[in-house]
Amino acid sequence: MTAQPEQVPAAPAGAYAALEARFRRCAAIGDALGILQWDSETLMPPGAAAGRAEQLAALKVLSHEILTDPRTGALLDEAEAEAARSPLRPWQAANLREMRRAYRHATAVPADLVEASSRAVSRCEMVWREARPAADFAMLLPSLREVLDRQREVAAAKAEALGVSLYDALLDGYEPGGRSARIDVLFGELEGFLPDLLPRVLDAQARRPRPLRPSGPFPVAAQRAVGERLMRIVGFDFGRGRLDVSLHPFCGGASNDVRLTTRYDESDFTRALMGVLHESGHALYEQGRPAAWIGQPVGEARGMVLHESQSLLVEMQACRSRAFLEFAAPLMREAFGGEGPAWSADAIHALYTRVEPGFIRVDADEVTYPAHVILRYRLEKDLISGAMDLADLPEAWNRGMERLLGIVPPDDRLGCLQDIHWPGGAWGYFPTYTLGAMAAAQLFDAACREEPDVLPGLGRGDFGPLVGWLHRSVHEKASFHPDADSLLAEATGRPLGASVYKRHLERRYLEA
Repeated sequence: MTAQPEQVPAAPAGAYAALEARFRRCAAIGDALGILQWDSETLMPPGAAAGRAEQLAALKVLSHEILTDPRTGALLDEAEAEAARSPLRPWQAANLREMRRAYRHATAVPADLVEASSRAVSRCEMVWREARPAADFAMLLPSLREVLDRQREVAAAKAEALGVSLYDALLDGYEPGGRSARIDVLFGELEGFLPDLLPRVLDAQARRPRPLRPSGPFPVAAQRAVGERLMRIVGFDFGRGRLDVSLHPFCGGASNDVRLTTRYDESDFTRALMGVLHESGHALYEQGRPAAWIGQPVGEARGMVLHESQSLLVEMQACRSRAFLEFAAPLMREAFGGEGPAWSADAIHALYTRVEPGFIRVDADEVTYPAHVILRYRLEKDLISGAMDLADLPEAWNRGMERLLGIVPPDDRLGCLQDIHWPGGAWGYFPTYTLGAMAAAQLFDAACREEPDVLPGLGRGDFGPLVGWLHRSVHEKASFHPDADSLLAEATGRPLGASVYKRHLERRYLEA
């Protein structure tokens, strides 16, 4: 079993103590970056974009300089030598391991490239905000090419330092130890059953009446109110976070200041509401990290596979379950003054478990969602390796959507412009979404087996049994484990695999 995080860690000494101070400073800079980035996505006026790009670049370079200072490397060597003579406590030893990992990544990339990449991302994100609603990929292409060029340079520098491929060098920054060879195997397992599962699900669905849909409009104020109410029910602490609006939903901010965003459509409340619950899963992870280790590498979340598992567990596994929707449907009806059979729990459940190939990833159902991620994963691998030119992205995207889901986006707004990840410099991130969905199924299955009150609790709006199990098994473990598989093996009895995810999909969509 994992050693529990010490509430008051033993006072460190020597080189290790000096390292803690350095990394605490870097964490404070990271928190400032998080708030500035959140502001740029939510409240910042367009005229401030150039100044904000300067601020973000300056802070990123400052943090990079602290990490790559030769004294940091010397302190790591000293601390490791001291630990060999006199072992550190378990969480301190894990922290030292994570410090070395952060140092290895940082020293691989020169400061001028960190600055150039940050500036390119800031420029590209602002162009994306205009190009996406205009469905104009040509408008985005020059700035996105600059981001990609900088990402290739970062990948080359890290690949040489880590001894991995270009793509794996970027992936490792989001998922420690993550490798595309393993992802290819796991995605191959999904492709072994999903193409057959989808038509079976659609056939079973066609034999049932089409679900009734509540009629709007649904005022934004009412959507926000019910969203915040459900956030509190799930366990979000508004004393350490808030909810706002952005073009693309996300969870960001800083330690003990978690900022969530969503986007609203007054003709359809269902998407924004599940988007809020999805981001709340991320937020529970952030708010549940061990307080004693905030500001240290070991206190960070253990990679994006587990982070995405928490958002998808809350949204897909828990909040789209029949048990929870029996509880939540009356709250929705009350919030919008709804009447009639379209507001019944059965109708709401049918809407939230409706399977239908669509263009937008964040609105996709569980059965078709992996296809969206597999497409992006393959495209970004080809773009990073140079096997595909960026100008060919829209055509390649549309061909991939047709091959995987049988649909072709009518324009680039519904196609390759829909996500902010590539303009935002997040190359190597996309596979963590579907890996996270698989991990979510495993974790939820384990929680239900170990805590019999999880499903009954959801039925009465009590997330205590579920969130308590997640807190003990995932949140408070932070980065004590070296990788996600180690944590999953301890929490669920097995490393990441597709079998539990497959069983979940079959039960929900074929046996219900």
